[in-house]
Amino acid sequence: MLAIWKREVQSYFLSPVAYVFIGFFMLVCGIFFATGNILTQNASFNATLGTISFLFMMVVPILTMRLLSEERKNKTDQLLLTAPVSVSAIVVGKYLAAVTVFLITLVISLVYPLVLAIFGQPSFGEIFAGYIGFFLLGCALISVGVFISALTESQVIAAVATFFILLILWTGNFASSLVKVEWIATVLKWLSVYTRFAPFTGGVLPLTPTVYFISFSAIFVFLAVRSVERRRWSKG
Repeated sequence: MLAIWKREVQSYFLSPVAYVFIGFFMLVCGIFFATGNILTQNASFNATLGTISFLFMMVVPILTMRLLSEERKNKTDQLLLTAPVSVSAIVVGKYLAAVTVFLITLVISLVYPLVLAIFGQPSFGEIFAGYIGFFLLGCALISVGVFISALTESQVIAAVATFFILLILWTGNFASSLVKVEWIATVLKWLSVYTRFAPFTGGVLPLTPTVYFISFSAIFVFLAVRSVERRRWSKG
């Protein structure tokens, strides 16, 4: 798994993907930081984190669309599947590589709270909780992108499908109030990952949302593993 992770991280930075992801994220985050913190003299960076959570719909497809679909399209997935490493290790390694790029981006974005510290007195405990929640939210949505990438050999289809699914997750809580079928409304509420991020922006580390994000990520990574395994045995 370590070899898979290392190879994927290197491939991100040997291609424009990581730089587009980091650059776009920092640009949008900088705009909202300037308008929401600097111009308004607001020391709460968590408000900015909450506002830019919509970014995941655009940046996660960029990060995950090629992870498994590219291997499938280039037929290099067969080399991986016949290598002396489990399917779980392959998928988890790729997933962790995407998470690593995301984590690097978050570390770079710490420049914004540091700027606040120069001109004000932000609550670093609150910011820490906000970053933990933002990271967990990102990990959960990246797992969805990995699962979608495992279903198709087209990077375009993977990106578009991931965008629309993340859009549904983003509007899940609102959509559930419009649905009259009870079980569908219940499913939409459960899938509403963004609403579970809200407590973190208040400066707390709630147990239930934390467990939810970890479980959500594990479920979709597991589904990605099962999808790859099914294709492996169908070709075997």
